[in-house]
Amino acid sequence: MSLMIAGTMAFDAIETPFGKTDKIIGGSATYAAWSASHFYKEIKQISIIGGDFPDEEIEALKSRGVSFDGVEKIEDEKSFFWSGKYHLDMNTRDTLITDLNVLEKFNPQVPATYQGADYVFLGNFMPSLQLQIIEQLEHKPKLIAMDTMNFWMDIAMDELKKVIGKVDLLMVNDSEARQLSGEYSLVKAAEKIRAMGPKYLIIKKGEHGALLFHEEKVFFAPALPLEVVFDPTGAGDTFAGGFMGHLAKTDNISFENMKEGVIIGSAMASFVVEKFGPDKLKETNQDDVINRLERFVDLVNFDLNVS
Repeated sequence: MSLMIAGTMAFDAIETPFGKTDKIIGGSATYAAWSASHFYKEIKQISIIGGDFPDEEIEALKSRGVSFDGVEKIEDEKSFFWSGKYHLDMNTRDTLITDLNVLEKFNPQVPATYQGADYVFLGNFMPSLQLQIIEQLEHKPKLIAMDTMNFWMDIAMDELKKVIGKVDLLMVNDSEARQLSGEYSLVKAAEKIRAMGPKYLIIKKGEHGALLFHEEKVFFAPALPLEVVFDPTGAGDTFAGGFMGHLAKTDNISFENMKEGVIIGSAMASFVVEKFGPDKLKETNQDDVINRLERFVDLVNFDLNVS
């Protein structure tokens, strides 16, 4: 049993109402791997990096059980770089710079050592590359999950729908669900999206929690109220990492266990927004995770006499 994570490993430059940073580690696969490593230690990473990606970051992930057999490194080129500025509500942002760099040459390969992975998460990047990875799998995993964004819906909708038709679980935010489905009601949106192929759908709503859909079942998990949301970059990837790490650890894809995964993903996302980049995930220990999960339980646990 193992967990495979594919996505970007990159640099970000971020400005929020609470601060600014020039260049820090980022990328969908980076956040997802750090988050998942709190629950599961055999993580098979697929990505591409330049020679500028710090060795200490690679070694730190390896020490958490992340394999780099599927990470291509081009020594004389630069890693993917993204720069953005968040608005005051922290839910909207402007992209200032996108330098694809090595990502333009990314031809993801699934190593022989990665074949047979039971759980696969395809982070947010080009649908054509997500599809390429799926088509290389020699055995069907127990669960393939993917993330995507509005950008791919704008420029590659046909390719995106091909990938969606081949996965078991799709993760999107509320605006993406509405764009993909053409429905404003998230319940109607979920019905249309699941008709495209995925058995399960998670719709993330930022500070307003997350919804899990399967057949006629719906589960809602709140987001933990926080005094300060310092940097929301990577929150969705961190959510996905916690969710997938929990599934891999428990080896259970029942709806009930996925409900726990949604809570765990939400808890991990609540950590990462407290600092720039993935630093908070590096500092967080098992006791911190348990305490945060207990806060979630207290948040929704109540007695109700309806007689």
